[in-house]
Amino acid sequence: MGAELSFNYGGTFEYYGEDGHIVPATPNLWVAGNEAASHVVVTHSAMEAIAFITVYRQRYPRLEQLAFIATGNRLHTGQADWIRQHFAGRRFTLVFGKDLLGQLTAIKLTAGIKNIAIRIFHAGDQVVICRGRQEVIFNTGQISLHAFQEAFGIRPRFRTGKPVQSLTFLDQLKYDAER
Repeated sequence: MGAELSFNYGGTFEYYGEDGHIVPATPNLWVAGNEAASHVVVTHSAMEAIAFITVYRQRYPRLEQLAFIATGNRLHTGQADWIRQHFAGRRFTLVFGKDLLGQLTAIKLTAGIKNIAIRIFHAGDQVVICRGRQEVIFNTGQISLHAFQEAFGIRPRFRTGKPVQSLTFLDQLKYDAER
């Protein structure tokens, strides 16, 4: 692929260019910014992190207070463990798509960072999340990180960032550029 940009996930790369966008499924992370940052933005790709800060730059006047992490296309348990160990006590913004997969990724990552064991099952128009002996059923159209936190009484310092007009912030920038 004739990539114009590449981002290193510890030996595996994300590529972005005219030929397309390839995001790896890797147990490694892409990390940028200040390791002592008070606020951590987690996305599935480095390009999504760049798109997020481009759209919301005015909300973050002090970039030195930010760290960015991309998980790649498949969340691994070890990634959440690493984030928990290296960014304990920080505020998090989870930037995943507005679709069901994005919602479930935010939930799974939050639980992993908080060291809460959960299991997620999806069938038809329902998602079942189990934590120990507690089981909660959500309709797929109503599931969100907030609904998960409310249902299980979890109060982490996490929020989600969702684009207004598109599935992802990168899609929103592409759409804005075409207008």
